[in-house]
Amino acid sequence: MTYRVRVASVYLLGFFIDLVNMFIASVAYPEIGRHFDAPVSQLAWISNGYILGLTLVMPLSRWLASRLGARRLIMLSLLIFIVSTCGVSAAASISQLIAWRWLQGIGGGLLIPVGQTLTYALYQNHERARLSSVVMLVALLAPALSPALGGLVVEQLSWRGVFLVSLPLAGAAFVLAAWWLKADRPAAKADSLDLTGLVSGSAALTLILFGLTALGEAARYGEGALMLLAGLVVLNSYVRNARRKRRPLLNLQLVKDPLFHTAMLIYQFIPGVFTGVSVITMLYLQNQLSMPASVAGTLMLPWSLASFAAISLTGRKFNRWGPRPLLIAGCLAQAAGMGLLALTGQAADTLIFLLAFALMGFGGSLCSSTAQSAAFIQIADRDLADASALWNINRQLSFCFGVTLVSLLFNLLANAGMVPQHAYHLCFAIAACSAIIPLLFALRITNHRVILILNRESQ
Repeated sequence: MTYRVRVASVYLLGFFIDLVNMFIASVAYPEIGRHFDAPVSQLAWISNGYILGLTLVMPLSRWLASRLGARRLIMLSLLIFIVSTCGVSAAASISQLIAWRWLQGIGGGLLIPVGQTLTYALYQNHERARLSSVVMLVALLAPALSPALGGLVVEQLSWRGVFLVSLPLAGAAFVLAAWWLKADRPAAKADSLDLTGLVSGSAALTLILFGLTALGEAARYGEGALMLLAGLVVLNSYVRNARRKRRPLLNLQLVKDPLFHTAMLIYQFIPGVFTGVSVITMLYLQNQLSMPASVAGTLMLPWSLASFAAISLTGRKFNRWGPRPLLIAGCLAQAAGMGLLALTGQAADTLIFLLAFALMGFGGSLCSSTAQSAAFIQIADRDLADASALWNINRQLSFCFGVTLVSLLFNLLANAGMVPQHAYHLCFAIAACSAIIPLLFALRITNHRVILILNRESQ
């Protein structure tokens, strides 16, 4: 096994652990709520606390790697994750549980961007499409397996066992990182920490995440809007301050790269909006059409199969076709899938639901895997650490943004006095139309230039 395969294996195992830990917890919410007598608003922060920890620590990853070395930082992040996992499983109150989940997020938030930076630096641009396909397959596998595994653990053991599932995986990742990764020395002259940027950036991200969460709840529109506005004001202050510094906490100039910012926007409007639509769809199927939860859950099977096909297609054709045709096809497929949902009216419309989910799976995964492959093509190796942190922050925010946007849209339509079924249908139709935005950005990609870069490097 080559060194770069070993590095990639450690990164992918860490990525898998992060995703399992994110998706498996929701299955245990009912039992946790009964155990601690906790309302839904508090239960939501079991996931939100984890996401907050992930997002807040990512901007620090490049600076910490320069101070400690990448190998030490990966091992430290895994150690934090292992300790906090034990803390989560032993929590005596819902507040303790959320606090330990936040610390768990910090461990995962250090692991992912540092591991991705190490891995992508060892692969040339023309090799990254296949690497990205493997990354996206991991991203597909974890959400598909986690709910079923979590449900089994809850039934056979308890809710505490759900959080311990990732413990042996984290232990294995720690051993492999110590064994396989080469020891690297910290930078001789590491940059001083941009403390102002850290404080303002963390405050902005916290306010934005809190605001998006509150906006998704019908009774907290005003509170959510104020926090989101405050977060955007603080973020603007951070950006202006960063532009004046030689070495800010994160190099925001990287966002000017056309491929990079297009890939980030694709993630917001394709996987992000699908996350929101999937939440509303489950409510529509079970509350409006009285479809059993077990039947509704099986609709993720065609989604998963179509996603696998899309990811495989990206790995095989990206270097030959370039990103533009793949992104255009993905946007149109997801829009068609969401549009089909607006044509349903009863639980017996099985074929329409199967086709809708298959189209959304194919289109969404075609876009996300292509975006992952294209994002770093024009990013210099010296900027990979900052680019990786920005990419992963954007990825986390996309899921919050999508759920908030679609939930807010549906609540506004429902509160406007519309018949519930019409509100669902119009919500699906508007979500389908949102694909126009990433589609227009995809049309602006200079595809021949990307193919030229990939072909030149493969020779």
